[in-house]
Amino acid sequence: MFVEIHMLQNFAPSNLNRDDTGAPKDCEFGGFRRARISSQCIKRAVRDAFNEGRLIAPEFLGTRTKRLRERLVSRLIEAGRDEEAAGNAVDGVIRALKLRYEGDSGLTQYLLFLGENEIRSLANFCQEHWEELQGESIDASLEREIRGLLNGGKAADVALFGRMLADLPERNIDAASQVAHAISTNRVSMEFDFYTAVDDLRPEDTEGAGMLGTVEFNSACFYRYANVDVDQLIRNLDGDADLARETVNAYLLALKDAVPTGKQNSMAAQNPPSFILAVVRDRGLWSLANAFLDPVRADGRGDLVVASQAALDGYWGRLTTVYGNNGIRSVAWVALDGQGIEALAPHKVDTFDQLVQRTLSATFTGSEETEAA
Repeated sequence: MFVEIHMLQNFAPSNLNRDDTGAPKDCEFGGFRRARISSQCIKRAVRDAFNEGRLIAPEFLGTRTKRLRERLVSRLIEAGRDEEAAGNAVDGVIRALKLRYEGDSGLTQYLLFLGENEIRSLANFCQEHWEELQGESIDASLEREIRGLLNGGKAADVALFGRMLADLPERNIDAASQVAHAISTNRVSMEFDFYTAVDDLRPEDTEGAGMLGTVEFNSACFYRYANVDVDQLIRNLDGDADLARETVNAYLLALKDAVPTGKQNSMAAQNPPSFILAVVRDRGLWSLANAFLDPVRADGRGDLVVASQAALDGYWGRLTTVYGNNGIRSVAWVALDGQGIEALAPHKVDTFDQLVQRTLSATFTGSEETEAA
């Protein structure tokens, strides 16, 4: 079972996701230059939305960090343990996990993505095996037990986005969600904002600004796509179907609210999606990005969003005509303005909440739309 989410989101002038030169990320698609927001940037915004919106209980979320030692030592000190002895115990756990530090920094060599329950389990293990962890080496059976604690911790974001532990590949987790790079439906060109700043203590100075520079930006209507392999998600959550339902619900809400933070203090491009389509299917996955191989253009019949909706709708109609709709359980879409939509018209809902409820019902209770796509 798969859930797909398609969005159209038009952003005001902004620089939401920068490359190594500070310019907005871009790419070529269909032979034309497009604005781009990376998959990694979107996933980070989703994880922030999980926390800020309290969409998932903290014990079912993960932390990506190099500071595992610091986190564990801090917890042991809070529990009344001596700092030096706590450090020795944690170092024993780190060695058992085949992890290494960057020199004497106490930071692991790469970022670890661990569930809150996994971190809590490691701290509890230190408490329960305090004496055994004070030496330079520990028993092989204890090492196996420590490694067994890295079971994902039923962390929703770890289950969705997966993780790789280079030194402990058997504890890797296959991602249940795929997230595409968002690309603009329209052709873009980069623009430059030349700015100056006045020195407040010398406002009468006419020799020049106290500071000047340029910032690159663009404005674009983005097509965003993500999907969830629900069966993989349930496996990653240790078979907990109820938590999987909560996770999909939170994911839909977070994707709606996930806006990257790049240069927002300067640009304030806080623009919600204009169109959201959710599809539940038994098999097969369809990105609708090729609806925009020919960039859309604003014309007398509508703006970029309207033109993008019409292009997406037309492409969906062609796909279902040629390949059919077998395996599609549910289709639902909501828009601020539904102009230009014909093929998808029967599947319109009035509110985003209705879209979420229809999607969850089709995914977890097995109810299907009477008229498929």
